[in-house]
Amino acid sequence: MDLGFYLLVGGIAGLLAGLLGIGGGLIIVPALIWLYLANGVDPSVVVHLAVGTSLATIIITSISSIRAHHKRGAVRWHLVVRLAPGIVLGAWLGAVIADMLQTWWLQRVFACFVILVGVQMALGAKTEAHRDLPGLPGMSVAGGLIGMISAIVGIGGGSMTVPFLNWCSVNMREAVATSAACGLPIALAGTLGFIVAGWSESALPAGSTGYIYWPAFLGIVASSYLFAPLGAKLAHSLPLPALKRVFAVLLFVVGGKMLLG
Repeated sequence: MDLGFYLLVGGIAGLLAGLLGIGGGLIIVPALIWLYLANGVDPSVVVHLAVGTSLATIIITSISSIRAHHKRGAVRWHLVVRLAPGIVLGAWLGAVIADMLQTWWLQRVFACFVILVGVQMALGAKTEAHRDLPGLPGMSVAGGLIGMISAIVGIGGGSMTVPFLNWCSVNMREAVATSAACGLPIALAGTLGFIVAGWSESALPAGSTGYIYWPAFLGIVASSYLFAPLGAKLAHSLPLPALKRVFAVLLFVVGGKMLLG
């Protein structure tokens, strides 16, 4: 039953990622928290385990996304290189901060982030270009903030990277593609950070390495990898603005429930 649940979660996360361009972590983290608690995993580690496992799945899904965008020549690799050092350091710091937070606080940080993304989707807010790209120090700071927040909540950072690049006069198509490429260093550094942070944690279930639970990882990536292309195809035929507003309501419900309970 658990394997079926992981496959279902991965399929939904991959479908929505391809359809709406949202990170799978927004679906994966709350779903894993629920399942871990149902299976009797120690409540003191369920959120950390869900966030860490979510980051690990992004390694695989981001590689698939990068290949697709790179074939179309949309990834601005020089921007990825300029953001990557800050992203890696920020993701490491995010894993350390997450490990220091008690489950109660980490869950509510995630809940607040989910609600903010829901507001962004409900309003259909678009970022207008206001300035040119900053120099290397500014790009490093931006990368650090994106990496840190992404690692704390277990996402690939697209909800922050895309608006930032768009605000800095990068067109939307290239901003999305470049953001997908930035998701890989976030996921790699964050996953390694969560492995190290949870290495000596005794309350973790069998099948874990640090805060990464491998059975969940394998089931989720197997189906998300297959369903993401289907979501991308459906994006050309379905009413996306309406779907985004419906999904925003779901995010409000999930975020509210996690914030209160």
